[in-house]
Amino acid sequence: MSYKERRREAHTQAEQKRRDAIKKGYDSLQELVPTCQQTDASGYKLSKASVLQKSIDYIGYLLQNKKKLEEERASLQKEVMALRIIQKNYENMLQHQQTSPGRTEARLSDDIKFQVFKAIMDEMFLTFEQLPMNDFAELTSGVIPWLEEHCKPHLLRDVVNRMLTNITTNYATECAQDVVANRDMNSI
Repeated sequence: MSYKERRREAHTQAEQKRRDAIKKGYDSLQELVPTCQQTDASGYKLSKASVLQKSIDYIGYLLQNKKKLEEERASLQKEVMALRIIQKNYENMLQHQQTSPGRTEARLSDDIKFQVFKAIMDEMFLTFEQLPMNDFAELTSGVIPWLEEHCKPHLLRDVVNRMLTNITTNYATECAQDVVANRDMNSI
């Protein structure tokens, strides 16, 4: 066999190996991609172009699904974190209540609790109602900055203290008036 014939034979074998590798790759791809596993409507094997297109479509589907699952996972992680914070706060509250068992607290009536809540919410609403509310997008884009600006712990503490002071003063005044009225009624 001459040099040219050996070279041609080597080239033919290399080309056959390359084609076999490509065919094996397409066959593997067709086995892996669920939408490629069925033959087309006429019963013929899918063309290589169809296998590639269905593979591209399937990869796109998988990427979208992955993104959706990652967003869901991130959302669930945030929810778990929030629930752990709430749990920790409740545990701290419980521990605080258990460490001071001898303290007897005067029970507040539901009316006084409601007055406190209403006063705090009225104060908060004064700033909240200034948010633009023409549509949902505008409202939601304004809520986060409002929360960050007006719901800081020290600001909320100031609002609560101010409202409690007002209500306590009003309640004390009402109690004093009731005592005076009862004394006047008893002296008659």
